[in-house]
Amino acid sequence: MADRSKGFMRDEFVTYAYILLYIALSSGQIFFNKWVLSSKEINFPYPLGLTLLHMIFSSVLCFLLTKVLKTVKVEEGMTLEIYVTSVIPIGAMFAMTLWLGNTAYLYISVAFAQMLKAIMPVAVFILGVAAGLEMMSCRMLLIMSIISFGVLVASYGELNINWIGVVYQMGGVVGEALRLIFMELLVKRKGIKLNPISLMYYVSPCSAICLFVPWIFLEKSKMEGNGTWNFHFVVLTLNSLCTFALNLSVFLVISHTSALTIRVAGVVKDWVVVLVSALLFADTKLTIINLFGYAIAIAGVAAYNNHKLKKEASKVPSETPADGDSIPLVSQAYTNTER
Repeated sequence: MADRSKGFMRDEFVTYAYILLYIALSSGQIFFNKWVLSSKEINFPYPLGLTLLHMIFSSVLCFLLTKVLKTVKVEEGMTLEIYVTSVIPIGAMFAMTLWLGNTAYLYISVAFAQMLKAIMPVAVFILGVAAGLEMMSCRMLLIMSIISFGVLVASYGELNINWIGVVYQMGGVVGEALRLIFMELLVKRKGIKLNPISLMYYVSPCSAICLFVPWIFLEKSKMEGNGTWNFHFVVLTLNSLCTFALNLSVFLVISHTSALTIRVAGVVKDWVVVLVSALLFADTKLTIINLFGYAIAIAGVAAYNNHKLKKEASKVPSETPADGDSIPLVSQAYTNTER
């Protein structure tokens, strides 16, 4: 009995450790990206180049983990037709999301960017209805209205609003919403279920290619003109490594807990980012209206998550994975925290 109690406590400790690791890495990566892109010490204001570096680094590490060290098994069932019709669009939207989201940090504060991201469920729902994945209802319309109202109030309370940054951030939100729609289509219509490492194994190379093309035309000449090729190798490598560690922490949290836990942890992380960024960055000035509006939006997001989880729980049990290592992609809907 004592051994069983110790084992339970050990499992609980490991679970909470993974959750804290996820929150720390998730919020820390956002701060790290902001610092790399905007600090004079690093002098690397190239969001395309930074995101491209992340995807190349992720591609290499995923290959090493799955094909060389074989510590993670790549889920089977991927075909050329599925890759072309589903993975490539997901990779392209992922690239667009990270590129535009990181670019927004050059114009707006981390806290305000995080507040604007709260509009994500609204974009996902609208596109889901258009794609036939969601059904319009009075309940969902009310939830979407609450989220939208909260984001509008938070935006009204922003002291140093920059509309260029807002456009970039909202473009990133649309890209992320499209990515999630493509992911849900991949699960529902193709029947493919991937863990986060397998997903990154397939998506990262595609995203890297999608980023490489605009990087050549938009940032390569600027980097050459500013002599930025002599960049801080250690800092950027560590930044890329933290990005990969974040994806790995998502894998660990989902494997040891549930979709509900990762979503609750995501909400906690959002508040950590908003509040801590006010202490770390001079461009962050929080107001009561900011926080009030964001609290309304987060309440709407919580209601949306609760609705989605109840909907998923009502599905046929056979559709639910038998273990925690392979989960539907839609359960990862709000784990993209790199930006």
